[in-house]
Amino acid sequence: MDLLVNGGLFGIFLLVLILPFRVKQVEHNLEVFLFACGVVALTIAGFMTIPGETTGWSLAIIEEALLAPLKITTVFGIPVGIVQIVLIVGLLIYWLHHRLESAIFSMVDRFPLQAIVFCLIVVLGLVSSIISAILAAIILVEIVNALPVVKKAKVEIAVVACFSIGLGAGLTPLGEPLTTIVISNLSGAPFNAGFTFLFDNLAIYIVPAVIALGFVGVVLLKKGHTGDTKPEGITERESPREIVIRAGRVYLFIMALIFLGEGFKPLILEYIICIPSAGLYWINIVSAVLDNATLAAAEISPALSLSQIVSALMGLLISGGMLIPGNIPNIIAACKLGITSREWAEVGIPLGLVLMTVFFIILFVPGWLGIV
Repeated sequence: MDLLVNGGLFGIFLLVLILPFRVKQVEHNLEVFLFACGVVALTIAGFMTIPGETTGWSLAIIEEALLAPLKITTVFGIPVGIVQIVLIVGLLIYWLHHRLESAIFSMVDRFPLQAIVFCLIVVLGLVSSIISAILAAIILVEIVNALPVVKKAKVEIAVVACFSIGLGAGLTPLGEPLTTIVISNLSGAPFNAGFTFLFDNLAIYIVPAVIALGFVGVVLLKKGHTGDTKPEGITERESPREIVIRAGRVYLFIMALIFLGEGFKPLILEYIICIPSAGLYWINIVSAVLDNATLAAAEISPALSLSQIVSALMGLLISGGMLIPGNIPNIIAACKLGITSREWAEVGIPLGLVLMTVFFIILFVPGWLGIV
């Protein structure tokens, strides 16, 4: 039975990985597809018994899926979540549309476009650990949407910036759910992780990477996508109905990722966490299609060495930018800018593989050569 369960879960994983690029209907209804896959995965996982672990459906996972999109934290006792932020900020942008449009166009007139793109990628990447990856992504899409460049350039800028935001958010527990879970898991001995633990151990890798991504964005912009195509600025202002629908899509997307993460728990616990750190680094590329917070919760524990923790986290943070489901900023940017799975992958997969290779060399090769 365990073999059948694992085989079924692996089959669902392949469907999640392949169908959005092969079937138009899946690509255009990605949230519904991922939700359905999550429901099936969670149902199949219920047929496996793992000592000390709950698999399959439970009231706890249903409650988490329903409430997680609506509550990240509370402000004066009021729950604040991804959906409310997307909805409220979307409505504010709707009401302030013309002022924002004028401000962005004025910025474009005063400063070189390349400088704007560089600062956009680097600044949002670095501040995402403080203002949260969600808010950084919302700011990103509004500015990118107004830039006087063609759609292909907007896609490239958005994907590179989401890599930057996803990495930068890894510097503090405020950035994203993954970092909150990591600090919680490591709060006891021997690490006694506090607010600055991630910054102290990851900043040396993340800050240069964010700056490098700024230059990548500039290079892609300089390649130019003007040709015979007229550059596009802000098109039409979204209607309140469209804003509400987008918030609903984000809600469904988050639920789908929670179901998928919990559904794939048998694969994670049985196979993934047993892999040596160098292999785990590459296996964590699955966070391109899975909730990286779920993987972090399963992988990161005080039993690991600091080098294992750093390498596992870097693998999760980098690969999260490769495909749309990999990170919350990706989901927000794709929904707002109308980026398809194929368009995202054409930029995200090559960039992610290059980053993964570079950091694999940085993290592992010196130790193998006896340099450190």
